[in-house]
Amino acid sequence: MCSMDSFASRLIVWQRTHGRHDLPWQSARAYSVWLSEIMLQQTQVATVIPYYQCFIASFPTIAALAAATEEQVLAHWSGLGYYARGRNLHRAANIIVEKYHGEFPREFEQINELPGIGRSTAAAICALAHHERRAILDGNVKRVLARYCGITGSPGIKSVEAQLWQQAEALLPQRDIATYIQAQMDMGATLCTRSKPKCGGCPVQSDCVAFQTGRVSELPTPRPRKAVPERNATFLLLMHGNDILLEKRPGSGIWGGLWCPPQFDDEAAARDWFVRNGMDASHGERLETFTHTFTHFKLHITPLKIQLARKPLRAAQPGSVWLEVGEALRAAIPTPVRMMLNKAVRGEHL
Repeated sequence: MCSMDSFASRLIVWQRTHGRHDLPWQSARAYSVWLSEIMLQQTQVATVIPYYQCFIASFPTIAALAAATEEQVLAHWSGLGYYARGRNLHRAANIIVEKYHGEFPREFEQINELPGIGRSTAAAICALAHHERRAILDGNVKRVLARYCGITGSPGIKSVEAQLWQQAEALLPQRDIATYIQAQMDMGATLCTRSKPKCGGCPVQSDCVAFQTGRVSELPTPRPRKAVPERNATFLLLMHGNDILLEKRPGSGIWGGLWCPPQFDDEAAARDWFVRNGMDASHGERLETFTHTFTHFKLHITPLKIQLARKPLRAAQPGSVWLEVGEALRAAIPTPVRMMLNKAVRGEHL
């Protein structure tokens, strides 16, 4: 068992002096905490800040978020990745309006039931917005506790995660919960980082097991490396003048609900589809292939830019639309599509 006497008190003192106090979502409003916690899942603070500011300006309340269309929400999420987070945020807002009259629920169990929210996120909202005595276990906290308590084994293993939860609960202070929770997150983000941790400035260095035993670089235990699968895709950038054809992706899966050019496994399938739809090209070129890396695989993308002699009726079908390129760049499109459009129109490098 880790020392619970002074761990929390030292973190609280450190946070008040050295922690982050100017993040735009640091308020008592549950909506702000919830939105930031969802955006910060697997995404760094520096990336999230401009997205958060734009999002909160467009949807200042839960009611405003619920009243928006999913497409409007995803357009604000475009480029942030992990788009299921945006869809779940919108679904949860609608539930909050219908079930809780637009007021974010106070009870942990009610919060935990909302789409896209798990145990740690629900606890963070309760602790930061309502000062409830709740432990969290996000990626930063897992790293801090694995090192401080000397817990070996990959945090992704259930038995290891159970040990980390046990320690997270045991180390909770009786007071200053919100400050303590913020301190844990700030410690992991600024001092106890994955690589090159700044142990010299750590307030709990004196009894950190990893530091005292020379195992900081070994903990937390990395997950076993697996070969990353690689896939190929061909995108048809079908242009008529300055308009481009986009298709809406199914609601689930990669880029669910976003707009993309027609996608195929290879050029042969793309050409076959082009012919079957009676399209006539006046000019075509293959843009350079580039790679987009997802969490679980790499996608090698080859864009084929084709200027059409006439605009076909494809957009008359559900889920297809012709958009002026500038409008398309403002729509709910994934990052690789934004890169392709900029390359196709402005000649930017992929």
